[in-house]
Amino acid sequence: MSTRKNASAMKMVGALLSLYRQAAGYTQRSLGEHFCISEQQIASIEQGRRPLKPDLAEHLDELLCTKGALSVAVSRMPEVDLVPLWAEEFLDREREAIAISSYENQVLPGLLQTEGYARAVFRSRIPVLREDDIERHVAARVERQALFHCDEPPITCFVIWEAVLRDRLGGEQVHLEQLRHLREQSERPGIALQVLPLGRTAHAALDGPFVLLETPEHQRLAYTETQRGSQLIANPDEVAILTQRCAMLRSQALTPEDTRNLLDRLLGEQ
Repeated sequence: MSTRKNASAMKMVGALLSLYRQAAGYTQRSLGEHFCISEQQIASIEQGRRPLKPDLAEHLDELLCTKGALSVAVSRMPEVDLVPLWAEEFLDREREAIAISSYENQVLPGLLQTEGYARAVFRSRIPVLREDDIERHVAARVERQALFHCDEPPITCFVIWEAVLRDRLGGEQVHLEQLRHLREQSERPGIALQVLPLGRTAHAALDGPFVLLETPEHQRLAYTETQRGSQLIANPDEVAILTQRCAMLRSQALTPEDTRNLLDRLLGEQ
């Protein structure tokens, strides 16, 4: 099951773009240069890994003389509400990021959740979700973790408040499996896992969790969520503030080695 909102339809639209591009004599690079976007972004759209946005579809129709075909295809794509619209662009950027930094103080980052833990998270939702919807969300969340298994996985740093590790969402067995998974992931090359311990007298991120992304084009973005929405931030000044907070958090957190020792102690208590 896909994490993407219109996976099959996006592949169809991408195939259409590829066909029209080649018929018009453009390469992916030359087409991207025309719109000041990267060759990789064009490739991602054509492969169905990134949605074609309506405004870009209109410009492409004009350039490629496709008489509105791409715009109509985008507007008629079937919708599956698996991923809210406000989170979809973040997932696009996460999938292609070369570096990810995350701070969480409520639940574990989705990229580190086991199936059991993810299921417990979605079963905690209010209003209550139907069981089949829960399973769809769980499958989508676990599939996001495929980015760790690609040829060039992103460099990823996680800072997690210790209270999150001590919660027992899903019960004792789920908690134990999740701790073991975190311990395994903490050894993976390219992943830095740090716990922000309880009892600190200073805290650099009292405003809540956030994610920092670096794109293949070396653009730096930030992402924050609220109860009913989210914000993908591109403003360099705003991203810089969160980058500074992230750096301070990492200095306030346990080192990766001390974090592994804490996980070992928590596992020993089970």
